[in-house]
Amino acid sequence: MPPTARERVRAELTREITDAARRQLAEVGAAALSLRAVAREVGMVSSAVYRYFPSRDDLLTRLIIDGYDDVGAAAEAADAPDAPPRDRWLAVCRAVRAWARSHPHEYALLYGSPVPGYRAPQDTVPAAARVALVLGRILGDAAASGALPPAGGARDPALISDDAVAVLGGDHPAFDDVVRTRALLAWSSLYGTISFELFGHFVGSVQDGDRYFDRAMSELAALIGF
Repeated sequence: MPPTARERVRAELTREITDAARRQLAEVGAAALSLRAVAREVGMVSSAVYRYFPSRDDLLTRLIIDGYDDVGAAAEAADAPDAPPRDRWLAVCRAVRAWARSHPHEYALLYGSPVPGYRAPQDTVPAAARVALVLGRILGDAAASGALPPAGGARDPALISDDAVAVLGGDHPAFDDVVRTRALLAWSSLYGTISFELFGHFVGSVQDGDRYFDRAMSELAALIGF
């Protein structure tokens, strides 16, 4: 059933509001995001904006979900299931980095310093998991195809949560706590490497950012066992 005229108008105004909020992220940062300033930019009174986003936190949540969905979609599009696991891993890592470089302020909102007074609701979790699910699928496919050697270690339930186990390829004879710890290390190192680059911490240390990133991600792939 096609959307009604009212639904189309609401969707368009919602898009205008969130676009204005993203511009504010670039200008003043997430902590200073203001519904009143957003309302002024889109030519609406504050009370009208509150009908779309009752509070600043509601607007932040929408921006966060949109950001996670956007980077998740980039990771999903980069994955080629027929390619070798190492090539898939590198392609997804490069896609996440490319997205971050094109959307530095959204990346900072997702993976930078927490916004004072804001607590992300459970609504953000499915979108936040999209990149991890892609990487977990690569790990699971590698195990299923025999690309990973069998593992024999017993699982320590207090080390890695059941939710993380499910994301990281599920249960398989090629998975134990060593493999899963390495996968979590690789996943977190992907974001750490990108964050160091975006926030200027590699200045004076890395000469060629592209080559360094590929080398680092290749080392992480080898650590996992690809």
